[in-house]
Amino acid sequence: MSVAAPASAVAVFERLPPLHTVFQPIVVFESAELLGYEALLRGPQGTDLASPDALFRLARNVEETVGLEIRAARLALTRFAELMLPGLLFINFSASSLRHLLADGGRAMGELLRDTVPASRVVLELTEQVRVGDPTALARALRLLHEQGLRYALDDFGSGHANLDLLIALQPQFLKLDKSLVRGVAECSRTLEVMRSLLDLGGTLGASVIAEGIETADELAVLRDLGVPFGQGFHLGRPLAEPARAIGEDIANALGSAQIAVFPQAVRSNWSGSDAGRLLREAPTVAPNQSNNEVLSLFHAQAELHALAVVDDHGVPVGLIGRQRFIDRYAAPYHRELFGRKPCILLANRQPVCFERNATIETMAQVLAQGSQQDLADGFVITEGGAYVGLATGADLIRAVTEIRMEAARYANPLTLLPGNIPLNRHIERLLDAGAPFCACYADLNHFKPFNDVYGYWKGDEMIKGAAAILADVCDPARDFLGHVGGDDFLLLFQSPDWAARARSAIARFNEAARALYDASDRAAGGIHGEDRHGRTTFFPLVTLAIGSVRVAGNLPQTLEGRVGSSDIATAAAAAKREAKKSADGFALVELTRGRVALIGEV
Repeated sequence: MSVAAPASAVAVFERLPPLHTVFQPIVVFESAELLGYEALLRGPQGTDLASPDALFRLARNVEETVGLEIRAARLALTRFAELMLPGLLFINFSASSLRHLLADGGRAMGELLRDTVPASRVVLELTEQVRVGDPTALARALRLLHEQGLRYALDDFGSGHANLDLLIALQPQFLKLDKSLVRGVAECSRTLEVMRSLLDLGGTLGASVIAEGIETADELAVLRDLGVPFGQGFHLGRPLAEPARAIGEDIANALGSAQIAVFPQAVRSNWSGSDAGRLLREAPTVAPNQSNNEVLSLFHAQAELHALAVVDDHGVPVGLIGRQRFIDRYAAPYHRELFGRKPCILLANRQPVCFERNATIETMAQVLAQGSQQDLADGFVITEGGAYVGLATGADLIRAVTEIRMEAARYANPLTLLPGNIPLNRHIERLLDAGAPFCACYADLNHFKPFNDVYGYWKGDEMIKGAAAILADVCDPARDFLGHVGGDDFLLLFQSPDWAARARSAIARFNEAARALYDASDRAAGGIHGEDRHGRTTFFPLVTLAIGSVRVAGNLPQTLEGRVGSSDIATAAAAAKREAKKSADGFALVELTRGRVALIGEV
């Protein structure tokens, strides 16, 4: 037994089978080299005690856990030295073990490292086997590691006890993100944004991020392009007793590829950021027993008032008086004489539409859709904790809904839910920044307007959604980006080497599918009669798909006008689309070099 283990830990050693260490590589994404290895404890292969979890379940108390951890560390250090493996050695310890090793000035830690691996090459991973307890006290103990030349990492961040309190208190040199944060990063926009935030957090606190649990090529590509510096997982290398001293050629090629990953896109609505408080208008109130004549005087004195809320002694709205309807009543013969001195609550709407100040615009819009036109005309009462705070107009609500939907359409088309102009431009800029060669394909439907006019908007929407589905199907989701520019226009950003075959396949498939949306007689005639832009009756052929393609070389040089940007790509793609619409087969290819477009031959 090592002298560094607690004396009370002898019992657990007597129950242990033969143990050995396996090493899992940790990769540097930028250089495609090894940062080092994490040492992992194993029991006899093929037995119930093969896994580290099973081995640690043999420990009956903290002392035995500490003893087992120290024995595992001794095995790892010795074997790492014997194999003469390159880079850093990451070793797992619980807070209890670190406190034991750092007691008495860190003497036990020094004994553990003696004659094995230099301290500068060892990184201690704080695991969640046992609760940390007081992070501040542990941070004071860990200062001894710096004095001995050691570094440490916070392991499994995002699960268990590895949390923000520990990260702030301990200030580790490495932050290992739990596999639960990595899983789905290539498919889920929320996971991607969490990863992006954690990268920023690690940078702010001086901790280098290591993403654990990378199991797919797509996860690796997204993490690389997000700027994660280091990674670990089965896709990069499995734990082995004698691991490779360099990463595999396939991983090196993936890390060095000029292609960029396609980030998952959020369907952005902006509903969540807008609430009733945005529409709030301060306005005076009246009590239920105030006269109608007093209400009329308020309306005459404040021309901008669209309504008045009737509020009781507790500040709770009990009615709403709409300006227009109230004044229209007063214009009737004898109305002033009959009702002028009576309480205003008699003429008020006693079931006004009320919203709490934090109610979302989405909720308000839903109520608006289900309510009456009078609710829209009179507007709404806004409350806070049930008490009156102000009014909102129906016109303001409609304006807010329209603005939100217009903004949302820039991020995702509401019909197809495909990314809109902003995500498209961002992806183009990423491609240009990375110097990645790609092909921008502008897809447009020929003769769509006459079809939409004759068959109706519902059938037209079905055709657009069908085009979106076919275009999405010919894309490789890990390499190619599809966006909906608007109407019947789409933009595809291909990195797939067989992009031309994919584009031509989309044309053929759409043209066949579009025929099925016509009546049999129109299919037989080969088209329909409709009005052209000048109002003249004209025969229009069946709708077909045209794709104009722009081949963009990697690392485009500066032009006289400056750097080629997303607007240059969009302009070139639009020019290619016009050529495609004139082409017999609906396909055209141009090449963009030095910011200039040149029509080239067949692909």
